[in-house]
Amino acid sequence: MSSLNYNHLRYFWAVAHDGNLTRTAARLNVTQSALSVQIRKLEASLGNALFERSGRKLHLTEAGRIALDHADAIFNTGEELLGTLRDADTSHKTLRLGALATLSRNFQMEFLQPLLGRPDVELVLRSGNTAELIASLRALRLDVVLINQPPAHDGHSPLVAHRLAERAVSLIGAPARFRTKCSLAERLMAHPVIVPTSGTSVRAGFDALIYKLDIRPHVIAEADDMAMMRLLAREDIGLAVLPPIVVKDEIAAGTLVVGAALPGIVQTFYAVMMERRFPNPLLKELIGKGRKKNT
Repeated sequence: MSSLNYNHLRYFWAVAHDGNLTRTAARLNVTQSALSVQIRKLEASLGNALFERSGRKLHLTEAGRIALDHADAIFNTGEELLGTLRDADTSHKTLRLGALATLSRNFQMEFLQPLLGRPDVELVLRSGNTAELIASLRALRLDVVLINQPPAHDGHSPLVAHRLAERAVSLIGAPARFRTKCSLAERLMAHPVIVPTSGTSVRAGFDALIYKLDIRPHVIAEADDMAMMRLLAREDIGLAVLPPIVVKDEIAAGTLVVGAALPGIVQTFYAVMMERRFPNPLLKELIGKGRKKNT
């Protein structure tokens, strides 16, 4: 049995991701004919056609899709190895962190606190939605992702979700809105409310609470971004349903106060990682301190 030529595989990998022979040849600074020869040699070695043509476009065959899955794993692992061993030879380390765009910035800063200001550490920070972040994690473009719900397990790749913290959710607002003593139900009916959008765990908990209290408060704003909810609360348009960590600076300044805890409603924070042969050594420090701090 002939051995696999990884140079041929890399050319195939590049063309498969570009979907265009001309563009790949220009990017790799080789001729189209040379590129075609390399791919034909790989196809001969594997005993299957990897592409089929449709006009000027190339489409993967079933065998081509299988080959691409393996090529992705091979070359992503190679990049991981190079990055890890390069870092091992120097005192400079890099952590690539992705965070849900709507996640509390204060919590992110708290998570990163052990690394802030260290001259030997570079932080690369990205934000996005859960699907984008998990895709980048699987492609090894990120070391860790911070989200507020554990990802669904699909068996595609080994993801590990570490529960970092569980923060109580409260009614947050300007001090004047809490000067009158009253029950939680009365307060919710007396003031407009700023809530997370549907589909979040906090919103589900809030909806269950008002059902239990048998009230229908006036929802003045719904937002999927904690930072926006924080700004709306600062503008004093109503009471916000938030974990206090989101507005800790405003609480410290006295512009906002924690008026009432909302029983049974919590915001959970997770750090999601890939199971890797060469995990980023900074993660053990962050995950260990984060979990110890919040247990």
